[in-house]
Amino acid sequence: MFFLFGLRSKDQLVGAPVMNCEICGWQAPQQLLRRTTKFTLFFVPLFPVKPSSYYMVCGHCQGFRKADPRLVPAR
Repeated sequence: MFFLFGLRSKDQLVGAPVMNCEICGWQAPQQLLRRTTKFTLFFVPLFPVKPSSYYMVCGHCQGFRKADPRLVPAR
């Protein structure tokens, strides 16, 4: 029997605060992304396998870094 399974990560935009980038130093919109990783079976996402993680992407230099958990808005 042959099963297709694996993991899939998906990013969701949570916010875009304007702040100084830690990488390039410019003041620009920083996209706040939430990344969720789910177990998939036959290309269908079933359930999350680890807690969500948060990342920032600079609008100027496209620098990608882990976000400070205090920047994440309350749900």
